[in-house]
Amino acid sequence: MKNLSYLIMILLAIPMTYGQSEEGNINNLPVREHTITLREATVKKAGKDVMGMTVNGTIPGPTLEFTEGEYAVIYVKNEMSVETSVHWHGLLLPNFYDGVPYLNTPPIEPGHTQKYEFPIKQSGTYWYHSHTMLQEQSGVYGSIVIQPKEKVLDYDKELVLVLSDWTNEKPMNVLRNLKRGNEWYGIKKGTATPLNQVIARGAFGAQLDFWRQRMEGADIADVYYPAFLINGEETIEYPEFKAGEKIRLRIIDGAASTSFWMTFGGETPVLVSSDGLDVVPVERNKTFIGVAETYDFIVTVPREGKMEFKITAQDGSGTASVFIGNGTILPAMDITRPDKIAMMQKMAKMDMKMGAHALKFQPDKDERFEMKEEYGMQMGKMEGMKMDGEMKMDHSKMSGMNMNKPKDTTAMGKMDHSKMAGMDMKKDKTMSGMNMEMSKDSMSMDHSNMAGMKMDHSKMSGMDMKKPKDSMAMGKVDYSNMVGMNMKKENTMPGMKMEGMDMFSEYNYDYLKSPEKTNYDKNIPVKEILLNLTGNMNRYIWSMNGVPLSEADNIKINNKEVTRITFNNLTMMHHPMHLHGHFFRVLNENGEYSPLKHTVNVPPMQKMTIEFYGNNGDEAGDWFFHCHILYHMMGGMARVVSYDTPRDPRMDEFPASKIIEETNKWYSWGLVDAASHTTGFNLMTSNIRNQFNASFEYGWNQNMEGEITYERYLHDYLRVFGGINIENETRDSLEKFSTTAVVGVRYLTPYLFNLDVRVDNKLRPRIGVGRSIMIFPKLSVFGYYEYQIDLGFVDNIPMNKDFTSETVWSTGAEYMLSRNFSLMTSYDNRFGAGGGLSVRF
Repeated sequence: MKNLSYLIMILLAIPMTYGQSEEGNINNLPVREHTITLREATVKKAGKDVMGMTVNGTIPGPTLEFTEGEYAVIYVKNEMSVETSVHWHGLLLPNFYDGVPYLNTPPIEPGHTQKYEFPIKQSGTYWYHSHTMLQEQSGVYGSIVIQPKEKVLDYDKELVLVLSDWTNEKPMNVLRNLKRGNEWYGIKKGTATPLNQVIARGAFGAQLDFWRQRMEGADIADVYYPAFLINGEETIEYPEFKAGEKIRLRIIDGAASTSFWMTFGGETPVLVSSDGLDVVPVERNKTFIGVAETYDFIVTVPREGKMEFKITAQDGSGTASVFIGNGTILPAMDITRPDKIAMMQKMAKMDMKMGAHALKFQPDKDERFEMKEEYGMQMGKMEGMKMDGEMKMDHSKMSGMNMNKPKDTTAMGKMDHSKMAGMDMKKDKTMSGMNMEMSKDSMSMDHSNMAGMKMDHSKMSGMDMKKPKDSMAMGKVDYSNMVGMNMKKENTMPGMKMEGMDMFSEYNYDYLKSPEKTNYDKNIPVKEILLNLTGNMNRYIWSMNGVPLSEADNIKINNKEVTRITFNNLTMMHHPMHLHGHFFRVLNENGEYSPLKHTVNVPPMQKMTIEFYGNNGDEAGDWFFHCHILYHMMGGMARVVSYDTPRDPRMDEFPASKIIEETNKWYSWGLVDAASHTTGFNLMTSNIRNQFNASFEYGWNQNMEGEITYERYLHDYLRVFGGINIENETRDSLEKFSTTAVVGVRYLTPYLFNLDVRVDNKLRPRIGVGRSIMIFPKLSVFGYYEYQIDLGFVDNIPMNKDFTSETVWSTGAEYMLSRNFSLMTSYDNRFGAGGGLSVRF
């Protein structure tokens, strides 16, 4: 009897039942159930106890396992004090269960349990995360593994690795800090480029070029993170894997805003899957993984020693490692920190256009709106090299070539010399070494048509192509041999250098090739959409075509058309773009075999083109489409893709406008300067278009001025304002005050000067200009100059023939002690000299 009770308990604990009929499970598929519980709890990460959000008590949450062909039933219990949601990232499912609150799925209220159910139509590595505000950053994420009906890859065991970033700050405070333009994050992680370093590198001219285009520098990543994690740990070991075993690593970038370089110790791993779908296997020891992407590798546990798997944050600000096996460590390759000053110099040399506005005048909401021609293609200054198709070379005609090739190289692909019009190749006709020297402004490229440079090696007679040890290339593989992992690699051309082209080339997807054709019938009509990716780092607003989500119409989709979207990244940041509920083709050098993905990373100053057709039978509904850097999405870089079908009636009480309004929230912050000669404070609250300011200055010489204004942003750089100004009429006396109404404009000029032009109700014009520059790490200098004219008007009648004028100016320095505190000193012609403390809050 005791054994029978024990058996019943075991059977009840098994989360799979067969023949069970669930709502929507019309085919009586085998059902697999999971329950996850979300709680607020104190967690210790990066050496500090902070409040986080856990899934079943852990960060990350548990792996939800399924098998292709099952019917998933997932219960999500919300035991937190706030509403939440869960999105099943990369899964093809009915729109109602996608998990974007208010758009297509009800939010999960505190104390409630929500049921998700859908058939499992696919296999692979996926993940889940909250889609409510910034909860993902606090810990609401986990992995999903779906086994195929039939195993097609040869390996012994599996290991899921969830990559993430961790902040000990409240995520909303992180976003508020980004909104107010604080430099502390860059200083804290050592990625700031103060003027002394720029000058020491001989890059002052490049810095001026950036300033001219209203850019501070070559920004790479936004947020300071004290720790990067793999499965919740900065370092983790898996000694249970034995020597010689083949392990399938299922790697998920579940970070809120960090992309990583992945490197491996030991034997070169084999990349076999991207975003859950199989690709032609390729050996790679250095791979970039964007936020929300997944990659599967097969690694062999070393016979002697344990292999290191290392992730390095894209800006070089930190690493995390996994060790697999036992014995002496076989270290992974170190990644050099990006040289932001060198990037500035290259971009200045290429005369790239930057600073495209993130907020347009009177926005045209049409998603196909095209920016000014000057921003049409960032790489367009490399004139003379118009590539209207793939550049191919026939390797079969490269007789006599000696190709000394290592395991891992970076292939530039196939090249057709007939399409290389305008390229000045200062070498002999055999192109030995393929060194192409190009002068500035000698190359023009259309990246949308240059999906990699393929080479037909047969036509390259006499070439000696010697390759460096690790140059990141695509090895092409016979998919029929993928179980046995027999790799057939193409030769590549690392000797071929094009000035200015290699800055972001290592981020392309040419190494990904689908094992099957993915192209669509040529008779299907194609709808072309251009989405320029635009942003403003100073105000931290992100958009597409200069239109943030709160001002955009839906992108209308016809399921009988191929939708082709070209992303043109006009910013210095990576943007991993994710389309919910869809897989799309990422057009690359593999043509008909271009890979299918659910998230595509668009590198800085580059183009990327995707296309999709229908939605695998689930066309109904609206789908979210956004940059998966959490803070960029919250800053407005998102759209709704709509098949223009009726909304699910179960969503009637949940207005979709709420999820859109979350990207246009009001953020408030303030500053207090307490010094020996003056005290002042500034309060500000702002959303995308509107801003309220309140400022007050009091000098110990009894000079006082206060102002309250409302501003309306017409454009990134231009806003109009109105308000009242209060000041004492007589210096050194607080007995009488003058209150005036003021109107004016504020404008961010080239070279980043803040210009203030105004007039008050006494018709006194005033112009002011100010600027702050970081000259050393943590140390900035600032200055302000203001000129006011008093024409002596009373009731619009001039009382004096001669006007009087007043000049106000100040200069000083600030040394940042922390994100919220600075030492400051200044001289003001009204208050004199002094120093004190600045407090930001």
